[in-house]
Amino acid sequence: MLIEYGNIQSVLAYSAAEFSVHVGANMGDTLSVLDDLMLDDTYQLQQGANPQRLALLAQPNGELKIGKVTELGTPSAALHLDCVLSLMSPDGNITEALVLVEVDADGMITAIFMLPLAPMLAQVDYVLVRGEREGARKKLAQIASVSFSRGTHITMASGAQVPIEQLNTGDRVLTRDDGPQLVRWVGQSTHRATGNMAPILIRAGALNNENDLLVSPDHRLFVYQRSDEIGAGVSELLVKARHLVNGDTVVVQDGGYVEYFQVLFDRHHIIYAEGIAAESLLIDSVTKPALPPELQERLSSHLTPHGRRDDHGLEVQKALLDRPDAIAALKRASLR
Repeated sequence: MLIEYGNIQSVLAYSAAEFSVHVGANMGDTLSVLDDLMLDDTYQLQQGANPQRLALLAQPNGELKIGKVTELGTPSAALHLDCVLSLMSPDGNITEALVLVEVDADGMITAIFMLPLAPMLAQVDYVLVRGEREGARKKLAQIASVSFSRGTHITMASGAQVPIEQLNTGDRVLTRDDGPQLVRWVGQSTHRATGNMAPILIRAGALNNENDLLVSPDHRLFVYQRSDEIGAGVSELLVKARHLVNGDTVVVQDGGYVEYFQVLFDRHHIIYAEGIAAESLLIDSVTKPALPPELQERLSSHLTPHGRRDDHGLEVQKALLDRPDAIAALKRASLR
């Protein structure tokens, strides 16, 4: 059984060593921190480079660490968000990327990672046209915030099914863990449906859902096992949508744009979306910048003890779901 406690998110990133200056003042140098970068330098992603999962573990004091279950970086090492870059490709499109820095106990840089907000191609020229620290935290927060797509039906306290875009502050939503709860805020943002922002489509019936459900990749769904079909050892499971992708009943819906909505309560809850139990927005040091500043101030007393990602059950790691019948097994487990 693989367990990691804490408020943790996982993103697709590259080692900075895979992204270097092809033409420009820093020719031959790999991607570095903002103070060392030069505008108009042209970068290329090396042939064969593939993004890997970087686990971000939020700390109560607002700092970040690398999670224990990660493909990139040193587990438990401190991690700093340095800046956000704007990179222009030959077709004129702008791709934004975050620069994350791993440091040792003495504060010395040991590794640098690039987290692109849209897919990048190898051996294509990307000109650095802008770099800034302001706004980087909000960009990361938008990636890490669990979101439902426009049109998702949410179960209200009355039993009514209401599209998420029609929810308002003060509405009462049914939660699995604490009955009817007041909505404190509904966020909305539009993104290119690519890379870390490409939504996961759970087709109708896959998990006993009446309609299709479209959620952000790391959105966790709640499954109550009446029988332990996947060997988790517990009844209450939280499963990330991206871990369920099988190319059939659960797929990545890549391309175009996606309109995401976030639902905030006084605490982290499990609500019902298209009949599937799924988590609401959890506020921690990573996701908090996604909230408007005035809301952060007004709700500070509520948000401080907002919760943990393991409050509602065991977060199942991908290893337990690495089987062709994972969806069918979870569906059976919830019925038997």
